Amino acid sequence: MLFRNCFLVTALVLIATVFSTSFAFAQQSVPIIRFDSVTNPLKLPPNLYLGEATGVAVNSKKHIFVLSRGNTTGPAFGAAAAQLLEFGPDGRFVREIGKNLYAWAFGHTVRVDKEDNIWATDKGSDMIVKFDPQGRVSMVFGRKQEASDEVAPYKRGGPPPKHEDGRFRQPTDVTWDSSGNTYISDGYVNSRIAKVDKNGNWLKSWGERGDKPGEFNTPHTIAADAQGNVYVGDRGNGRIQVFDGDGKYLREIVINVPFDHNTARPAIGNKPAEDVKGTQAPGAPWAICITPGPKFGWIHEMACPSENELYVAEVLNWRVQKLILYPDQQLSALIR
Repeated sequence: MLFRNCFLVTALVLIATVFSTSFAFAQQSVPIIRFDSVTNPLKLPPNLYLGEATGVAVNSKKHIFVLSRGNTTGPAFGAAAAQLLEFGPDGRFVREIGKNLYAWAFGHTVRVDKEDNIWATDKGSDMIVKFDPQGRVSMVFGRKQEASDEVAPYKRGGPPPKHEDGRFRQPTDVTWDSSGNTYISDGYVNSRIAKVDKNGNWLKSWGERGDKPGEFNTPHTIAADAQGNVYVGDRGNGRIQVFDGDGKYLREIVINVPFDHNTARPAIGNKPAEDVKGTQAPGAPWAICITPGPKFGWIHEMACPSENELYVAEVLNWRVQKLILYPDQQLSALIR
């Protein structure tokens, strides 16, 4: 079944944010793309449930990979919450990858590279794991803190977190260039981008916490284009920064499209002030791909396997949606 007569509002750069708005733009003509939302694209077997869906990716065979904070084990606070599931092109469940994996703690994103390797980033364990297409671990970045040590998680608030150069600290995402180099956004604590070659050898890193060009405040999402430019969703600073493959700053993109604050709805809690800044502000890039309409709950990651096909992982709704776009049916909407 498809939900029809729905529309996407597009902008120069398209992102996901935490707000759900009616897209009332002041005296601005915005192209609208009609789309269909495929109902329940994933067919879960009995007694298997999605938790917060934080990642979704699609490989060359159209298999869908979902990173979910389901299968929670341990105490109510500090429990491991990460499960990597694979589904066929028809949405039927295929397998769980990495069951009981040592790196699982608090899943963040999943990506698939051009060779169909599956990359999972775990914010809780400070690790990035590369699986081959068969689901075997082929590369590991970062190291989980030892269970024999007295370990306390990073606490939000207070002074900026201290950078730790010799380890990843709550990494968020990965991407690759055409040469096979991997770029890791690292992350909630370290506020930098790390670059390693195709064999996993460390090449360099750049960035530190701040709001100047080349500085970051929660680099939450990352992508690379065909020319090897790297786009970093600098969520806390409300911008996308663009670099070349060596970390040279090129430009920034700020999503500052006017919207109707009176009809905007926060996902949780009271409505923030109109001048709210940082992570919760409209335009703060959580996932670089598209800006959806008001039928989603905290989009955390998106997969774009083809030009007009999107998969969307939602934290609040514990689901993955599939969207089919019809760009040839654009409307030019002048919205008040």
